[in-house]
Amino acid sequence: MDSGGSSDMTLAFDLDALKALAYPDRVFQDARKWSEYVGVVSEQPTYVVTNFTRKHRIRQDFFSGPRSRAESLENVAQQFGTERHVFVGSDDEDAELAEEVGWEYLPVTDAAEAAEWELGEPETPEEDAGDDERDDWP
Repeated sequence: MDSGGSSDMTLAFDLDALKALAYPDRVFQDARKWSEYVGVVSEQPTYVVTNFTRKHRIRQDFFSGPRSRAESLENVAQQFGTERHVFVGSDDEDAELAEEVGWEYLPVTDAAEAAEWELGEPETPEEDAGDDERDDWP
């Protein structure tokens, strides 16, 4: 994916957009190559995001917590002062939200095409099968 020539970027995925990707763990691994910070925002309760990210072995640099997506994106932008802030979403509401809070918007379908990410029902990473060791536990 073309990051505009700068890796000084914070990339936030809407949880629904992340759920549209077949291999969200690989997406995060790939995004870390050209993004300084990568995380998930959602209006779902924190445990919903945490359960999804743990199941898919995703290590986030930030997550939304118990607040609105707008407040989350504003807080992330303040906390991570990168050159660019890009929000990956899946619909017009996501695009409007990004504009409202001053983030660049990228539809998940466009991001997937540019980065060669596969769209589809998220698959649990194979490493989870029978693996009792977790690298995301404190």
